[in-house]
Amino acid sequence: MTIYDISKKAGVSIATVSRVLNGSTNVKPKTRKKVMDIIEQYGYKPNAFARGLGLNSMKTIGILCADASDLYLAKALYYIEQNLRENGYNSVLCCTGYEMDSRKESLNLLLSQHVDSVVMVGSNFIMNNPEDNMYVNDAAASVPIMLLNADYDCNNVYCTLCDDYKATQDATEKMLNAGLKNILYLYNSNSYSGLKKLAGYQSALLSHDIAVKKEMLQCFKGSNEDIDGVKSFIEKLYLKGVKFDGIIASDDFLAVGAMNFARANKIKVPNELQIIGYNNSILTHCSEPPISSIDNRLEDMCIQLVKTLIGTLSQNEMPQKTIFSGELVERGSTKL
Repeated sequence: MTIYDISKKAGVSIATVSRVLNGSTNVKPKTRKKVMDIIEQYGYKPNAFARGLGLNSMKTIGILCADASDLYLAKALYYIEQNLRENGYNSVLCCTGYEMDSRKESLNLLLSQHVDSVVMVGSNFIMNNPEDNMYVNDAAASVPIMLLNADYDCNNVYCTLCDDYKATQDATEKMLNAGLKNILYLYNSNSYSGLKKLAGYQSALLSHDIAVKKEMLQCFKGSNEDIDGVKSFIEKLYLKGVKFDGIIASDDFLAVGAMNFARANKIKVPNELQIIGYNNSILTHCSEPPISSIDNRLEDMCIQLVKTLIGTLSQNEMPQKTIFSGELVERGSTKL
């Protein structure tokens, strides 16, 4: 029996159960009795976490990140660590790579250090197979889990994310409304976020009665540092006769590769080819013309994630899901 079981049986939040255990006066007598009756019925013995992490707080937050060399993830780490420090918390970072065993090992290491919470940076920590996510459930039975840009329904798991589906759908719609007929979708990940972006692109095409063609969905499987590889990848498609007047890339590094392809093949951007990236990173200024990109409001998401984390540790009622809207920042690679 855990605090989550008590919460579920009593029909109240985990924070309310914790307040009852701490003897808080900010609980209705009827609710207090209901919770205490269930606690006595099951012989529940609360631990320090259930009573409130403030009792044994290490003022330390564990952070899991697949790859700190990734520009997007590195920026997220900076924002999160900065905001944690401003709130009096230290952080411990584990770079897990993309293998499940490594994720579990790193998570267990952080939990063994008695961190107050664990932040999982990036949507790759949530898998499509529900059984693969049980390690998250298990960890959430001990400490609050904060997910950045992933959506997962579980007690004591809090999600802060961008609506990647709508952001990509809107960007695709703008290209279609500008008269583009053949929009190539270039991506590099089948993560939760990656699949949402892909679905948004497909939805926009279907709403315009345009069939989604297999050759217009292209997955680059190389490193996110291999911009030359992206250029060559697109070049091969071009030489095979795949025709496109627009490219929507799921990451800015892919968009830079697309710009390099256009320049190498004397294709004028944006007059002959329009290109949109994703993340609105510094990479958008690394080509001429600069690249239009979808801003998924990473800094705002990270600030909100830490706000939710601090509120949860303070036993306040916090939203389990906060969704931000992305926005296309137009630059010289489009004329929409």
